[in-house]
Amino acid sequence: MNEAYGAAGAGSQSGAAAAPPDEHAGFTVQQAGHVALLRLNRPQARNALSRALMQGLTAWAHAMRASSELRALVLSGGPAFFSAGVDLKESALSLQGQEQTLLQRREMLRAGPDLCQAFENMEAVTVAAIEGFCVGGGAAMALACDFRIMAEGSHMRLPEVPLGMNMSWRSLPRMVALVGPARAKRMALFGEAIDAATALAWGLCDEVVPAGQAEAAALRWAERAAALPPLPTRMTKEAVNAAANALHHATSVMDRDQFLLASLSEDLREGVAAFMEKRTPQFKGR
Repeated sequence: MNEAYGAAGAGSQSGAAAAPPDEHAGFTVQQAGHVALLRLNRPQARNALSRALMQGLTAWAHAMRASSELRALVLSGGPAFFSAGVDLKESALSLQGQEQTLLQRREMLRAGPDLCQAFENMEAVTVAAIEGFCVGGGAAMALACDFRIMAEGSHMRLPEVPLGMNMSWRSLPRMVALVGPARAKRMALFGEAIDAATALAWGLCDEVVPAGQAEAAALRWAERAAALPPLPTRMTKEAVNAAANALHHATSVMDRDQFLLASLSEDLREGVAAFMEKRTPQFKGR
């Protein structure tokens, strides 16, 4: 284990020592050479994506989008879990407030898709390191990365539809491109936990490693990418994304409005209440 990152995992092949972590609201960034390690850092909330955290991550990704010094990025949730997704109390439930107009609610819902798009648009190669659970919005963020490394015992899960929402953040086209339409429907509709071995077999992740080793393995992937000539690497990433994502915007542009509609339904209130009360929901299509 290279001392450049210490406990984080392998450091830069150039031997450059990592700078002290750059502290942000809810995440830290540490860079060694041309590789950065971004860790979500809200352990008390299981790395839930608050609106402030999403806005901070989006701003950072925009600022670093075309950085010539950054060639590869590892996105990690730390050793215990990746992210529990968006806090229901801050997102879906807060949208029920009558003091907000529909236009204001719609604007609030930009945070998630803007976050995922910002990471997908980065020119650096991005690698998600997944330990433990990676749920909802956390999974959407991981899907926006170029590669995903999962530890044994980890899983990805999309609970939105069983709670009465649609899966938004423009994630469905990314998921279809990775696993195909039937498996994408299975993940989105049933909210099943997809374990690491299944994710590897489906093409949802790129490597499975022993528990506790996802971040170190992701850093190895990042180092390989950072060692490549940067110009053709960036051009290749952009070309592959253009081919794979050509219709993504057209097929998902309305999912924010679909979520806005679902957020007004009685079924969403019932789904969230049943989740909080640990009971079976009774959906009526209202």
